[in-house]
Formats: sequence, C-alpha cells, structure tokens
Amino acid sequence: QVQLVESGGGLVQAGGSLRLSCAASGRTVSRYAVGWFRQAPGKEREFVAVISGLGRVTNYADSVKGRFTISRDNAKNTVELQMNSLKPEDTAVYYCAAGWTILATRAAYEYWGQGTQVTVSP
Repeated sequence: QVQLVESGGGLVQAGGSLRLSCAASGRTVSRYAVGWFRQAPGKEREFVAVISGLGRVTNYADSVKGRFTISRDNAKNTVELQMNSLKPEDTAVYYCAAGWTILATRAAYEYWGQGTQVTVSP
C-alpha cells in the first residue's frame, strides 16, 4: 500500500503561483511514477503532469506546459507541482496518484490522495 497526502492548495489571483506537495508513505515510493490530476466542478478528472520513479522522465498536459513543473525528492518521499502563471481555468481539486507507468490516463494509477483545492480568482 502507498498512502498519499496532498497539501499546498489555496486561493490565488490570476498570474500568481502555488506549490503543491504530495507526501507519500508505505511501500518504496521511488518504484512508482507519481502523477497529478485535477477535477473542476462538473468536469471529468484530467491529467496534469507525471514524473517517473527516479525523476528522469516527465510529461505534461498541453494546457499546463511551460507553466507547471513537477519534481520529486525520493529521500523525502515527496512530489511537488510548481504552478506559475495561474489562470482561472486552473481552478480545481488537485490529486496526486501513484502508479507503475507514466501514462496520462487515470486507470494507470493505483493509489490516490484525497485532493487539495486550488482556486484562481480573475
């Protein structure tokens, strides 16, 4: 089992920045890819970014490329998502998830956190 806990969400004005953190515990977390997904009200949960187990490979949704950066520190069992130039359309609950691949699909991830709210005001 892997337990994931997100933190760092909040309210920010458009153009601002937030840094989300995903704290992992349980099995050797470095064996897992960790991704971030988000879900806005009335919408499907969508892929945001993912990083491979050793941090060598990353992948981003087109909507966040150039604005968001995913990173991990396996010594601390944390994965972070630095979000810059935030837009109102980034408003959503953000979830981190752990899985065996770096695919952008929800089904590829076995473990999920409870989510953290990010709200971007105009």
